[in-house]
Amino acid sequence: MSTVHEILSKLTLEGDHSLPPSAYATVKAYGNFDADRDALTLETAIKAKGVDEVTIVNLLTNRSNEQRQDIAFAYQRRTKKELSAALKSALSGHLETVILGLLKTPAQYDASELKAAMKGLGTDEDTLIEIICSRTNQELAVINKVYKEMYKTELEKDIISDTSGDFRKLMVVLAKGRRNEDYSIVDFELIDQDARDLYDAGVKRKGTDVPKWINIMTERSVPHLQKVFERYKSYSPYDMLESIKKEVKGDLENAFVNLVQCIQNKQLYFADRLYDSMKGKGTRDKVLIRIMVSRAEVDMLKIKSEFKRKYGKSLYYFIQQDTKGDYQRALLNLCGGED
Repeated sequence: MSTVHEILSKLTLEGDHSLPPSAYATVKAYGNFDADRDALTLETAIKAKGVDEVTIVNLLTNRSNEQRQDIAFAYQRRTKKELSAALKSALSGHLETVILGLLKTPAQYDASELKAAMKGLGTDEDTLIEIICSRTNQELAVINKVYKEMYKTELEKDIISDTSGDFRKLMVVLAKGRRNEDYSIVDFELIDQDARDLYDAGVKRKGTDVPKWINIMTERSVPHLQKVFERYKSYSPYDMLESIKKEVKGDLENAFVNLVQCIQNKQLYFADRLYDSMKGKGTRDKVLIRIMVSRAEVDMLKIKSEFKRKYGKSLYYFIQQDTKGDYQRALLNLCGGED
């Protein structure tokens, strides 16, 4: 009998082209959906004495993103007010952040997180890196389009003015979303060539040929690079992650490490980010919220499976220990129950 994990790894390897996009989602479209009824329920909950947060949370975390857009439309038609504005004044703190995040489309959400990461003094490189390294070509194309609609400027332009050096080069190229996504061809010669080129451009020489690393790691397909990183070990005494840490420093190191982890296993990458957001004292709520909101309708089931396998306890358990109240309820609903 194969374990769930074995089945998932097999599927990951072969790609999930045969499965509907929601196969690994914890939040799915609600069966008996009625946008007008939901809008009325929300209006009543917002107007309730002390605000009925439980109803708001349970309703919005049990509807798909598309359904939430319909509810917002129905709400505005009904009350002549924007749902997001009404909820913003009714809620506060982390719960408000989660709920307002859920009301945006995935691309609007990513665009607003990227903008916030670059606004004002200093750049939140971690956010920039996480989103840009982990989104597909298609997702990045929509993010670029929506970013321009929302902020009247190109995402690339903001990245250029907010970053510098090789880190800037890497982010700009990744944000274009030009990675090869043809998974049907396995080119063993190119796998070997790329592995050798990565070694020659880094560990083997004095100094690092960063543009070479950028080219290979941003242009080749994910399955191809997974094989390249395996092959790399037959040339280099260090694996790819160790090599990065030896060769480059600062934001560039951080970006390459995140990128390689995303390529090797995107769901494990998110599981690690979630664990890091909750381990030790204090919770990095921003990271926790962003991953829960942005992956619930994408691959949260796989992320949960990777989390439990690596950390021995479930993601659900960690969220329970680390958060409280209606904020906790919202995250647990997005997590989709105990494993």
